[in-house]
Amino acid sequence: MGSGLLDNVLLLLACYAYILLVILVAARSRSFLGTSAKFSRKFLHVMIGNLPFIIPFFSLTKFPSDFPFFVAAPFVVLTFLATPRSPLRKVSARMGGLGGITEQGHQFGLVFYAISYSVLALLFAGRPYIIAAGILPMAYGDASASLVGERYGKHHFKLWAEKSVEGSVAMFIVALLAMMVALFYFSIFYPISPSSLILAIVCSSAVAAAAEAVTPLGFDNVTVPLLAAFCFLVLSGGL
Repeated sequence: MGSGLLDNVLLLLACYAYILLVILVAARSRSFLGTSAKFSRKFLHVMIGNLPFIIPFFSLTKFPSDFPFFVAAPFVVLTFLATPRSPLRKVSARMGGLGGITEQGHQFGLVFYAISYSVLALLFAGRPYIIAAGILPMAYGDASASLVGERYGKHHFKLWAEKSVEGSVAMFIVALLAMMVALFYFSIFYPISPSSLILAIVCSSAVAAAAEAVTPLGFDNVTVPLLAAFCFLVLSGGL
C-alpha cells in the first residue's frame, strides 16, 4: 500500500470517527442536556456540514471522487436504517438515539442530507468549493433560519410548511457569510478568487433561502444543497 493511499485511508477513517462522534453527541445531548430533537438535528447538520473543508487534504486518485464520496455514502445506509422504514428492526431499535433526532415529518431528513452530500462529492470532489456552496447553506443557513424564525419570526407565510420572513433573511445572510469564509479558505488550495465570485455567492445564497422557504418537510435537505451548488456552478462559469 503506497503512502498516498494509506494517508487517504487514515483520513477517511478520521472522517468516519468524526461523524460518529457528532452523531453520538447529538443523540446523547437530548438525555444529558435536555435539548430538543430540533436542536440536536441542527447541531448534527452544522457539524457534518464542515466536512467539505477536509477534502483538500485527500490526494485525489484517477477517479477524483473515490475518498470524498465514501465519506458520506455509507451514512445514507446508516441513517436509513435508523428510520421507521428500516427493514432491520433490531438495528433500528439499537440506533434509537439517531432516529430520535429526526422530527415528526422529517424521518428521512438525515437520509436526504447524506444523499445530497454523496451526490455533490461524486460530481465535484476535485472542486470542493462547489460542494461547500451546496452544503454550507444547508448546514449553517438552515439552522439559523430555524432558530431565528422560532425566536423572532413575526411575519409568517405558508406554502407547504410555515416559515417566516425573518428566518429566510437569516438563512440568506448566514449562508452568504459562510460561503465567503469558505471561499477564502479554499483559495489557499485552489486557483480561485473569492472577490470575483461575489455574484455567484449572493445568488446561490438567495436560491438556498428560497428553496428552504418553499420546500416541504425534510426535502429541503435535497433542494437546498443541489440547487445552491448548481447556481454557484453556473454563475462561477463552471470553474
